Amino acid sequence: MPEPSPRGTYLVISEALRKGIEEGEISGALPSEVALMRSHGVARNTIRRALKLLEAEGALESVPGIGWRVAQRGDPRSLVERMTDVIAEDSLMVGEPYPSEAKLCERFGVSRTAVRRVLAHMEGTGLLATVQGKGRTVRALPTPTVRS
Repeated sequence: MPEPSPRGTYLVISEALRKGIEEGEISGALPSEVALMRSHGVARNTIRRALKLLEAEGALESVPGIGWRVAQRGDPRSLVERMTDVIAEDSLMVGEPYPSEAKLCERFGVSRTAVRRVLAHMEGTGLLATVQGKGRTVRALPTPTVRS
């Protein structure tokens, strides 16, 4: 990266990787983190932030012993959308318990880290609340979105 980005370098890198995945230029296993560091001219932390963001979106998955690879696409929605849709799919109302991290990992076939990132996002947007000793509960119902 020749000059710093006002948006955050990791966001620029994640967008470039996402575009490569969507256009079919990137499939299967990604280059190593070291190779990505060299090609983008950034530190390992920057690469890891970009990869973790794409993992939370459901575009990438980390496979022990292999590294990062393009996630198998069964559902085109991002993990954020799928976890938000759990509220409607499970007919949850305000104040009712939201599924546990373990159940969400099993349901979506993703890591606990990815689930925790999305849960933090959902809490930040006001959809969920954490109740000490009881887990997470639905705080608000999501607004319907139009998907094309």
